[in-house]
Amino acid sequence: MYDSFLDETRLIGDVSIQNLDASVDKAADALMRAQRPDGHFVFELEADATIPAEYILLRQYLAEPDDLELERKIGVYLRRIQAAHGGWPLYHDGPFDISATVKAYFALKMIGDSVEAPHMVRAREAILARGGAAAANVFTRIQLALYGEIAWAEIPNMPAELILAPTWFPVHLSKMSYWSRTVIVPLLVLMNLRPQARNPRDVTVRELFKPVAKAPRVSNAADPKLVWTIGFNMLDGALKATESLWPKKLRKKSIDACVAWVVERLNGEDGLGAIYPAMANSVMMFAALGYGEDHPHRAIARKSIENLLVIKDEEAYCQPCASPVWDTALAAHALMEAGGPVAAARVKGTLDWLRDRQVLDVKGDWADRKPDVRPGGWAFQYNNAHYPDLDDTAVVVLAMDRARASLGIEGNDEAIARGEEWIVGLQSKDGGFAAFDADNTHFYLNNIPFADHGALLDPPTVDVAARCVGMLAQLGEPLDSPRMTAAIDYLRKEQEPDGSFWGRWGVNYIYGTWSALVALNKAGLGPTDPLMTRAVDWLVKVQNADGGWGESCDSYKLDYTGYVPAPSTSSQTAWAVLAMMSAGEADHPAVARGIKHLQATQDEDGLWPEEFYTGGGFPRVFYLRYHGYRKFFPLWAMARYRNLMQSNSREVAFGM
Repeated sequence: MYDSFLDETRLIGDVSIQNLDASVDKAADALMRAQRPDGHFVFELEADATIPAEYILLRQYLAEPDDLELERKIGVYLRRIQAAHGGWPLYHDGPFDISATVKAYFALKMIGDSVEAPHMVRAREAILARGGAAAANVFTRIQLALYGEIAWAEIPNMPAELILAPTWFPVHLSKMSYWSRTVIVPLLVLMNLRPQARNPRDVTVRELFKPVAKAPRVSNAADPKLVWTIGFNMLDGALKATESLWPKKLRKKSIDACVAWVVERLNGEDGLGAIYPAMANSVMMFAALGYGEDHPHRAIARKSIENLLVIKDEEAYCQPCASPVWDTALAAHALMEAGGPVAAARVKGTLDWLRDRQVLDVKGDWADRKPDVRPGGWAFQYNNAHYPDLDDTAVVVLAMDRARASLGIEGNDEAIARGEEWIVGLQSKDGGFAAFDADNTHFYLNNIPFADHGALLDPPTVDVAARCVGMLAQLGEPLDSPRMTAAIDYLRKEQEPDGSFWGRWGVNYIYGTWSALVALNKAGLGPTDPLMTRAVDWLVKVQNADGGWGESCDSYKLDYTGYVPAPSTSSQTAWAVLAMMSAGEADHPAVARGIKHLQATQDEDGLWPEEFYTGGGFPRVFYLRYHGYRKFFPLWAMARYRNLMQSNSREVAFGM
């Protein structure tokens, strides 16, 4: 029944091989038009209303000179993404989120929106109906405390002395994730100095508070334990009661240690941790300590934030961070799949740019656990030497190795070897791999009052582990080597009862299943292995009627485990068909339907519309819309399908 695929007359319905070639060429041309002159790619990285709102509040906290045109554009953006329920969601078409809504309301009021404007009335009523601003999460309450809107007693206590704690202490920075450390350390200074926003416009949001004794608050931690929660809450009470008794010399020593920690990791114009919350906290910390605007540390920290702005003709917003290494490496994979001499030349430019960004001389925080491992990873952002990650590193190494083998692009052997060495050195004890650290699994910390966001840790996950398995397999690691055996056992253990795999950094089960199947295929598990067949059966089962695949961020909900259907998206459809092809199912009708869906939804410019968020920041609290995903993943999937259909083999030869 599949002979018609090979005669280049019909694929499915009225879609021909020639039309598929045209779709691939159009998508590849569109992607290549976005390449920067130095060879790299970088696309917008959009989160929710929180960060652009915080940017407005940061400027007024510091009493910076007005930029009314920028404020106007951010206001346009915030009003546009307000949802029908009156508040602001964490992702497109998502449910009401009280913390995002409080910040967006505060920012809009700060730039001059009348509290009687219909959109402000709807937001305020929605906030009050859910307990008022006091019901927001810890980070939002800290923002409100900095503006004097609530008392610091409403904030869980985090003494600055935490920076001096010995490593055996149960609550220690090294036991937390990289993003937690970079956000918390400058925050320790702020929470102990308790500065007040300068707020020259004297804007308040007292109308967002209900006259009740206790606002309802929800933890997003996945694994709370009552005994730990009670214990940590008792500790918080004790810390508050004895706060005035802490020795002043010890407090000064602690604050000095926090400042030294931040300065060591300031990271130039890319900022502390290269993520907005840490960068903003560092600026406020320097201001609270009396550093002038022209002080080099404060000035460079402030400049790093400006680099995250996306300013368009009529609206603007602030990104949570930049994603150039991730975007560039994935674009290289898509272009190699598309093939052709022009794409090959572009790939060489991407790899040259990537090679220069390998971290070879900085032992970051990851070395606390693995001091004998040599550096060799890549970070997600332009520069973030203290915090390379295994996911980016594996994707870059996979691209360099493929280019070496299939395009004859030389000069990256040492980079490949150092990247592999670093990843191998950071394998966790359970056989898996995490994003930034090894064995970051102190789950009891999710019970501390400060951790209501449920994102304090960086444990191993299927998607990162799979990427590392795929890389090792592509580089020739034997299936029966101890580290490969441990990693595959980890993936096998993590498969869900329905056959899917949970995805940490992409939404969600589709992303995790794609990651796992591609890696397991390259590691040598055949298409008849139950690990593969059960995952394929699940993908077929959740395919949408239009031939595509879609999944809601709601699939991360604490009270529900499993896939939540959503309208088809180009990136999730691409992941699903790439997964099935890797599992030996290139000829399955579901794959052909998925390819047809991608062709049918491709715009004239060669790209795809995609408003839905398919990137994961922190499950249940922070999601990402990668604007590049619609540019390279559908291209990748269509090109791979075409290549397999036109070859004598259906075997996917790569670890990604």
